Amino acid sequence: MSGLESLLIKARSAARRGDAESARVLYRQVLDRHPRNARAKAGLEALDEPADTPAQVAFDNMVAAFRAGRMEEAARLGARLSASHPQAHGVHNLLGAALLELGRDTEAESAFRRATAADPDGPAAYNNLAIALRRQGRTEDAEAIWRDVISRAPGYGDACYNLAGLLEQGGRLDEAAQWLERAIAIEPGHADAHYNLGNLHASRGNRPAAIACFEAAARLEPGHGDAHNNMGAQFLADHRADEALAAFDRALAADPANTGAMVNRGKALVLKGDRPGAIEAFRAAFARNPCDTGALLQALFEEAHLCDWHARGEYVLTTGPEAAAVQPFASLPFVDDPAHQYQRSVACAARMYPDAPPDMPAPAPSSDGRIRVGYFSGDFHDHATMHLMSGFFREHDRSRFDVRLYSYGPMREQDALRAALRSCVDGFTEIGAMRDEDVVALARADGLDLAVDLKGFTLGTRTRLFGHRLAPVQVSWMGYPGTLGHACMDYFIADHVTMPPGAEAFFTEKIVRLANCYQANDDARPITTDLRGRKGWNLPEDGFVFASFNQSYKISPAEWDIWMGLLREVEGSVLWLLDTGPHVQANLSREARARGVEAERLVFAPPIPHAAHLGRLAHADLFLDTFAVNAHTTASDALWAGLPVLTFAGNQFAARVAASLVHAAGLPELAMGSAADYARLALELARDRPRLATLRARLAERRATCPLFDTAAYTRRIESAFTRMHHRRGCGLAPDHFDVD
Repeated sequence: MSGLESLLIKARSAARRGDAESARVLYRQVLDRHPRNARAKAGLEALDEPADTPAQVAFDNMVAAFRAGRMEEAARLGARLSASHPQAHGVHNLLGAALLELGRDTEAESAFRRATAADPDGPAAYNNLAIALRRQGRTEDAEAIWRDVISRAPGYGDACYNLAGLLEQGGRLDEAAQWLERAIAIEPGHADAHYNLGNLHASRGNRPAAIACFEAAARLEPGHGDAHNNMGAQFLADHRADEALAAFDRALAADPANTGAMVNRGKALVLKGDRPGAIEAFRAAFARNPCDTGALLQALFEEAHLCDWHARGEYVLTTGPEAAAVQPFASLPFVDDPAHQYQRSVACAARMYPDAPPDMPAPAPSSDGRIRVGYFSGDFHDHATMHLMSGFFREHDRSRFDVRLYSYGPMREQDALRAALRSCVDGFTEIGAMRDEDVVALARADGLDLAVDLKGFTLGTRTRLFGHRLAPVQVSWMGYPGTLGHACMDYFIADHVTMPPGAEAFFTEKIVRLANCYQANDDARPITTDLRGRKGWNLPEDGFVFASFNQSYKISPAEWDIWMGLLREVEGSVLWLLDTGPHVQANLSREARARGVEAERLVFAPPIPHAAHLGRLAHADLFLDTFAVNAHTTASDALWAGLPVLTFAGNQFAARVAASLVHAAGLPELAMGSAADYARLALELARDRPRLATLRARLAERRATCPLFDTAAYTRRIESAFTRMHHRRGCGLAPDHFDVD
């Protein structure tokens, strides 16, 4: 706040409390510095007038109406006073403020112009005039006025604050941050300036600075629920679940109706592994705000993780802009429809990604002639994706490719897989704590020719980095089984089974179809021989063991009905599942009993190290796949361990992955065309042990030579795809679909 404004406020306060002499002194100080200041002149004149003149009474009534939110009344009284007192700066200014509240922006502009004419030296009316102009979309005029106010009244913080908001809206983030910092320097107690600066830092991926700003806003204004909520969101992004929960609880204490904080609290509880608590939070948000279909979608997705299917039919309600804010991964298990998933991805990408630069200049060729490829992921550690990709990085031809990994996941330096990755690449850079803009600058400084996204719409992703253009060619591969729905991604790597002819219509990317299978695999994955035997895993010595080690959210009533039918038909058989917690066990046991199957015929296997898990798969007879979202890594695990996988090739990419895998493993007859055929063949194989043994023998015989596990040949195909992408870009050709043999 400027010194002029401070003196005027003090003078008015003194006048209101009856201290006329102090008010006179203050008004005269203003006139000593600004002899033509109309407000100071009017204030002095008012001190000598009776306090209860009709004009003063009318103005007091106007002020009272404004403060009570009765804007129509305030505007009506103000219009009368404005006409009878054309030099009354305060009347015009308050009238303009009331008109702004009523959305009558052009009339507000006129009122503020009368206010500035009555007092050319006062910055407040000019500030309000700029607000009215901005509301009308006249941003250049508004910016010019704010800059003029700042030049004439450098200590007027509100102009700096409002100018920052205008610049941020226009994408001029660096300038916006500077003006917010200046507003805070002028007025350190400006809570909203701290809050907005925090939001700006958060949008640029600068979590530490964002948290500091939100903490300052909340300290200045403890009831600032949005500051607490946004602070918690930054803690959540930093995987600091307990601090996030505490912040969300403060936000809800300040405003119990803050559904955004309820949703965020649910996300923090998911991070802590408390899915029932998360569901309660999501459902509470949806109950309070039925328009928040995103909260409903997240509740349903977490219920799917618990195999709680009681409200599954509510998925049809998860439409609209609120649901678009939820990553489309949450939609995959509910609908096997590529057009539906395409729409979900496009809607989410429109909110998640910044506007994509259509292109960027190609970097200068590398000095050694190699193509520079950067891989971006949060999973460069002991993770399912890296179990598949380790062989690819080991086989990557570094005489032709400069290979760089950019990691934003946990820094697990004792992780053996992570250590092995480091030895296979030219560069391994931790970018987890870096701002988005700094990552973009780093990628461009490294001169990347191709940038590869290995996460897509999955947990912990920073795929929005690709919206800023990290490289002239950008590729989606392995991370998300569907389109990212945004123009920034040039290519998506698939194959002829996962992407049959015509399926490219449901992708914004151009499709590269590899021969055999799109999925990477490591032909050196160790298998630890299991010594516990079936009995050690609570499996029957002689009974048929159906297995499905998919994550629980992939299981739906459609598969479950078939599986329970198999258990009823095959005497002594069991279903071996991954143990994902007591709630899943309880719910699936209840669903089994509801279908006439004893809960004891469900056997739950605890998580164990990967090599040991591969070893215990020898005790299963047949792997049963899920439908809308197939087994992906788990199907490769089973096939690598010698366990046949029975699948049903659905419609969307996620529902066709296992079909691609069994084709590439040399067992195409295990990819069925319908759920009925899937159920029929499962029963036939369970009753025909010699036929199943023949399948197992074929798998064992071909494992070392089949395309699925030929890591070197697969790596050459990916390299060929990358080379062709790079060559097209170098020739000035736009991305296009192509095949790689």
